[in-house]
Amino acid sequence: MASQRLLEERKLFRKNRPYGFVGKPLTREDGSIDLTRWECRIPGPEKTAWEGGCYPLSMAFPDSYPDNPPECKFPAGFFHPNVYPSGMVCLSLLDNDTELGGQWAPSINIVQIVQGIQELLKSPNVYSPAQAPACELLKKDPAAYERRVKEQAKKYPPPEDEE
Repeated sequence: MASQRLLEERKLFRKNRPYGFVGKPLTREDGSIDLTRWECRIPGPEKTAWEGGCYPLSMAFPDSYPDNPPECKFPAGFFHPNVYPSGMVCLSLLDNDTELGGQWAPSINIVQIVQGIQELLKSPNVYSPAQAPACELLKKDPAAYERRVKEQAKKYPPPEDEE
């Protein structure tokens, strides 16, 4: 079921890809497509400290997708209050434990996931931190936090080729 759904998602993403976003399945060494592993790029939201960056994100879909959400990761060490030091994204949209506030639903698609993560960049949840240093800096010195985010944006320039 996961493969069929991901094949449809790939078609949907190609057709309705939001401007500046990139998302595609990995190609295996033998040339075949691995629909369960995607490499994405998420543009920094305009008029925020994130603007100008295009942030790499990997998505790993379990065999139980869409009943269970994908694992979404930025590079290790990514600076954001809701990203673990490993790069793992902490977002209720990607959590299926409803008792703990998880909002995952099988109807959520890849476009909604990447847009939700883009929204998280500009609107971090300081009540559910995954990375204490980023969260503390945001709370104690928002201007220093923004400077740090702008520096990080320089590490991830938009790709030359958007496809």
